[in-house]
Amino acid sequence: MIVRTLTLTAGIAGAAATAQFPEYSQQYLQRMAGKEEELTRFVAEFDADAAEQGMSREQALIDLAMGGRMAAARADTMVETIARQRHFEQVLAELRGASPFERARYAAAFTDPELARGTLSDFKPALPLTFEGLSFAAIGFALASLIIGLLAWIVRLPFRRRASA
Repeated sequence: MIVRTLTLTAGIAGAAATAQFPEYSQQYLQRMAGKEEELTRFVAEFDADAAEQGMSREQALIDLAMGGRMAAARADTMVETIARQRHFEQVLAELRGASPFERARYAAAFTDPELARGTLSDFKPALPLTFEGLSFAAIGFALASLIIGLLAWIVRLPFRRRASA
């Protein structure tokens, strides 16, 4: 009876936890899109400034890097900003067309520390009533129940052998 109760409790907890993934991934995607848009605007302004000076982006970065410590620091920051913007652009291109089930394959893409912190701080767990949410809940219930059931079976195994001996 205790094992069944533990298995059911674990299954419900697993269902509740995994059912949140579709909404979390949606909120993370929205946050990433906002960051990508802002970085794109920032990079476009830098490119426009460079064009006004008759330079390419790369030439402007080199020019900044040669202008002293502050200018070099700013050039480094711009290189990082451009790289981050490109990364977000690539990840968004992959995730925008993906269903919640396909997004689960890209779970590693949801690891940007700044975005993950912001998403988690605003995230409110909810009862999922979508097909995707209920599907993730069923998968979580099955996996958690299976794991707890298997652990209970392993723990009880030595005691069964003694009883039959």
